[in-house]
Amino acid sequence: MLREDLAVWQKLNVTAFLTSGIVAQKPGLIGEAYRDAAGNVYNPLSIQPIIVLSADEGNIATIHRRALEREVRPSLYVEEMFSTGHDAANREVFARFGPEDAKVVGIAVHADKKVVDKIVKGARMHP
Repeated sequence: MLREDLAVWQKLNVTAFLTSGIVAQKPGLIGEAYRDAAGNVYNPLSIQPIIVLSADEGNIATIHRRALEREVRPSLYVEEMFSTGHDAANREVFARFGPEDAKVVGIAVHADKKVVDKIVKGARMHP
């Protein structure tokens, strides 16, 4: 889920980071390498579809809370991470906030469909 008021470049950036977090947690989501007709090898991709949703600031905070309540470990991106320049700085700024005061701009979850549907209730397909 992406906060709907982000700039396009921010949405793309956050989506990439959140996806990498899910894959790191669940490496079985990655399939086999791709090969083209000339024999070139390409990186493997996700074996499951990735659905991008959007929500306003209040709803995304609710989605964050629901994920934690259901013990679904999310990938999370907070607004302040846009101003950092590297991974260690991202973790440093991330650690300054808890669920009640984090300015979440993106959250990704992977779980049973029924659980995910309950977590993301109120979000809509990204336009």
